[in-house]
Amino acid sequence: MDGLDILVTNDDGVDAVGFQALYEELSTIGNVTAVAPDDDQSAVGRTVSESVSAHSHELGYVVEGTPADCVIAGLSSLLPETDLVVAGCNHGANLGAGVLGRSGTVSAAVEAAFLGVPALSTSMYVPNPHWEKTDGLSIEQFDTAVRATAYLAERALQDDVFQTIDYLNVNSPLADRATGEMRLTYPSEVYELYSEQDESEIRIQNSIWEKLDRGSIPDPEGTDRRAILENCISVSPLTVTQAIEENSALDGLVAEFSNLSHQ
Repeated sequence: MDGLDILVTNDDGVDAVGFQALYEELSTIGNVTAVAPDDDQSAVGRTVSESVSAHSHELGYVVEGTPADCVIAGLSSLLPETDLVVAGCNHGANLGAGVLGRSGTVSAAVEAAFLGVPALSTSMYVPNPHWEKTDGLSIEQFDTAVRATAYLAERALQDDVFQTIDYLNVNSPLADRATGEMRLTYPSEVYELYSEQDESEIRIQNSIWEKLDRGSIPDPEGTDRRAILENCISVSPLTVTQAIEENSALDGLVAEFSNLSHQ
């Protein structure tokens, strides 16, 4: 698919190793242009700025803003002919339903989907003691993650996968841990944030990462986190509407209020 036009962005910033690895791999399947933040924008969610500055870069453009800003600016102004948006490859996994609205990487894909463009978000699980971004992960360690992402980017469009879903959330293990197996998953609903108070300071803790490092997660088979624990590639097909099916109790409440209003 030499004519495939891909906008690639992230939330770690344009100079991140995972972003460089993803850009290079996607360049083997299409025409890739970066529209990425100029610095780290991790965990900003779908924050949108009133205005941003965009500058030319050897890979495309850098934006002084959030991942959502990058996608909006890219699809509306800089690269309106984009066929696919790919966000990543994030240093650190984006697993579980609880992180979907918090992750800048995932939020970039969500923004693209709302704008009518198919998208993938892709992340790599980095266990302790390699979590800190300053530890210098090599581009080779992202190999499994970016190869899986490029495969999905090309084949999902070819096979009309996006006819029924809005975006794919992909998570991969480090290359030297990967089994090579890819699994269709759903975001785990296990959520273990809690707080600890010490006088006026309240610390927010997340015990799930420590459990994942130990291999003792409570997540069931079929979830994204369980796949990563077993060193497989997780692919979760998702939609952005967040609507639910019919709820008879809520139907009754709505109807009752309407009746009361007309009495």
